Amino acid sequence: MSPRLNTNGEFPVKAFVACFVLLCAAAALFAQEGGISAGGKWMEYDSQDQMTLVKTARFELDADNSLPGSESSPKILLFCTGGKLSLADFRPNAMIAPPNRPGFWGQPQMEVTVRVDNSHSNHGWNWVNGHFLSIDKGTTREMLGAQIFKVEIQTPSGPEIANFSPAGIDLNRVKKACDLTPKKP
Repeated sequence: MSPRLNTNGEFPVKAFVACFVLLCAAAALFAQEGGISAGGKWMEYDSQDQMTLVKTARFELDADNSLPGSESSPKILLFCTGGKLSLADFRPNAMIAPPNRPGFWGQPQMEVTVRVDNSHSNHGWNWVNGHFLSIDKGTTREMLGAQIFKVEIQTPSGPEIANFSPAGIDLNRVKKACDLTPKKP
């Protein structure tokens, strides 16, 4: 018996619905992924400016925890343009306290305590519109070679700590995209 279309149209409708559902699922998965693993818990997102052909890369690391009052976990983002680090930032994704010190040029900063493996230090990170803090290049390099990275920031309800696991990032990818190498604290 040869396959025939059903006269009531069931086969084509079911096939169309099945294909449509699969297509939508694939599109949703692609839209959510967007990046590639850069090793460990890091994700990498690459692009190229169509006008200048300058390559850009963004590396993202989600925290292992969320801060109180947050809908998503804190993140560390590294933005690299033309093979150089252009910005490293810490996004708490929660309400943070106002700046608590001026920077060298008078820009608002927040004093943060950073733990890199077994070393602790205080830093003044530039406070950008209450949404994120700019991480200095030295701390960024220390984080790249670390197993443990913690940031203590001030929030309206007191100090909070974001815990990160930066180990496992492909250091060759970071060197190529950002010209960064790890540094011991």
